Amino acid sequence: MNDLTGGDSRLERLLDAMSPRDKAAQLFVLPVHGDAAHAADPRNRAWYGVDRPADLVARHRPGGIVYFGGEHGNLRHPRQIAALSDGLQRAARDAGTLPLLLATDQEGGAVTRLPRPATRTPGAMALAAARDAAAVRDLALLTARELRAVGVTHAYAPVADVNACAANPVIGVRSFGSDPRLAAVLTAAHVEGSQAGGVAATAKHFPGHGDTAVDSHTGVPVITHDRDTWERLDLPPLRAALDAGVASVMTGHLVVPALDPAGLPATLSRPVITGLLRDTLGFDGVVVTDALDMRGVRARFGDDRVAVLALKAGVDLLLKPPAGRFLTQLEAVLAAVRSGELTEERLHASARRVLRLKHRLGLLDDPFTDPAALARVGAPEHLAAARRAADRAVTLLTDRDRLLPLPPDARDLLVTGCGAAALGAELDRRVPATVVETGPDPAPGRVAGAVAAARGRDLVVAVTDRAWDTRTRPGQAALVTALNATGAPLVVVAVGDPYDIARFPGVPAFLATYSRTTEALRAAAATLTGHNIPRGRLPVTIPGPDGRELYAFGHPDV
Repeated sequence: MNDLTGGDSRLERLLDAMSPRDKAAQLFVLPVHGDAAHAADPRNRAWYGVDRPADLVARHRPGGIVYFGGEHGNLRHPRQIAALSDGLQRAARDAGTLPLLLATDQEGGAVTRLPRPATRTPGAMALAAARDAAAVRDLALLTARELRAVGVTHAYAPVADVNACAANPVIGVRSFGSDPRLAAVLTAAHVEGSQAGGVAATAKHFPGHGDTAVDSHTGVPVITHDRDTWERLDLPPLRAALDAGVASVMTGHLVVPALDPAGLPATLSRPVITGLLRDTLGFDGVVVTDALDMRGVRARFGDDRVAVLALKAGVDLLLKPPAGRFLTQLEAVLAAVRSGELTEERLHASARRVLRLKHRLGLLDDPFTDPAALARVGAPEHLAAARRAADRAVTLLTDRDRLLPLPPDARDLLVTGCGAAALGAELDRRVPATVVETGPDPAPGRVAGAVAAARGRDLVVAVTDRAWDTRTRPGQAALVTALNATGAPLVVVAVGDPYDIARFPGVPAFLATYSRTTEALRAAAATLTGHNIPRGRLPVTIPGPDGRELYAFGHPDV
C-alpha cells in the first residue's frame, strides 16, 4: 500500500473543504441492494430513499459500501463485481465526493464472499492445522489481489480471536485456534500478505470474541476474564496485528467487565476503544464497528444513540446500520455535533483517518479496477495454492481400527450425513460411492434409512458440520451414534470444526477438514483413498463431555 509521505497536506485541504454533514457521511459503510450501480431495487428506496446504488452514493456520499451475497445480491461473478465497483466509484466522482472504500468479509473457508471462479482459500483454523505461516501470507496475498481486481480494497479479515471456548457458536473455524502464540504468528502473516496485495486488512473482533458461547448477532456476550487473562489469551494476536501494521481493527459487540466496569459493549466503550486500543496499545489506524444491526450492540440503546456512542468511544467507521436506519443515525451524529456532545474536532479526527486510509490505498488517485488484474482472478496457480493448503490441513484425530486409507479393492462405500452429496461427488472420482443425504438435522426416519443403507458396506463415511451445530441439532449426533452401533467400518469427516468428536468419542476413525469448500472435500476424498497423507495437527484443545481434555492441542504429534 502507498506511503503517506507528502499526503497530509492534501488530506487537510480535502477535509477543510468538507461540511460537517460530508464528514459524518464519510464515517458510514452501507450495504446496497442489487448487482449493478444503475439498477433500481425497491429495497434501496425503503432503506435510503433512492432507487439505485449509484443514487445512494451521489445523494448521501457515504465513506464506503460493504458487499454481501444472499439477500443483497451484490456478488454474482468477478466481472459483474468489478463493473459494480467501477459504477459506484464513477458515481462518487461525478457527484464530486470522495472515492469509496469498498469492503467485504473475505476470511476464507466458512466466510467467503467472492463467488467462483474466484479462489476459495481454506479458513483460519484449517491453515492453523498446517502450521505454515508462509502459506497464510501467500494465500492472503493472492486473495488481496483478487479482491483488488474486483474493486474491493477493505477486507474484514483476519479473525484475531483466540477460540478458547469449544461451544463458541460464531467464531470456531474462523479463528486460528486456541493457542495465543500460534494465533499471533498467523494473524500477523495474514495482515502482511493482505496489505502487500493492496488491500487494507482488519483484525477482528477487539478486544476478543473467542471465549464465549454467545453469538453477538443474537445476544450480548459477556467475557468474564480478569485483566491478566485477557492479556495472556486475547491480546497476543491483536498485538501481533498492530505490530504488523494492520490498517484497521473491528470492534466486537461484547462486554468485558475487567476492561470496562460500566459493562458497555466494547463498540460503545471509551475505556476499551480510546483508553486501551488507542492510548495503551498506540493504534492510530481506522477502527470500524462490527455490523450495527446486531443484537449485541442494540440491546441497551436505540439505534440513534448507538452511532453517537460508538463515535464517542473512539471508532471511525459505522458499519451496516439496521435496515432503514442510516438517515436516523446520520442525523443523530449531526445533532450531537450541534449540541456539543460530539465535537467537530472529534468528527474531523475520524474523517481524517478514513481519508488517510483511502490515500494509503491509492484511491484518491485511481479508484477503478484494472482489466488485466481481473483476468487473474481464479488463476490456476491460485487454485493450486488453495488445494495444497487444504491437503495440508486434513487432520486424522483417530483411526484405531486402521481403516484408512481404503484398501484398493474397496468398492462398496456409503457416504451419508450433512452435505454427503458434495463429499460423495469428490469421492466418486476415485471409488464408487452410494450417497444418502440426510440434511443438517435428520429426523429419526432419515437416520433409520441411513443405518439400513450402512449394513454390509466396506466403509461408511458420515459427514458432520458444526455450522449446523451438533448440540442444538441433535440429529447429526444421533446419526453417527446409530451408524457406529451397526458395527460397520465408520469414518466421520467433520467439515466444520473438529469439536464434534466430543459428541461421539467412540467412533473408529475421525478426520477433520475444518471446511466444506471444494478443495477441502477433495482433500478429504484424497485422504480416504490414500492419495493424501493427513499432516494437520489440532490447532485447538478438544474437551470431552466431562470437560476434561479429550484431544490435546497439537494432536497427533506427526
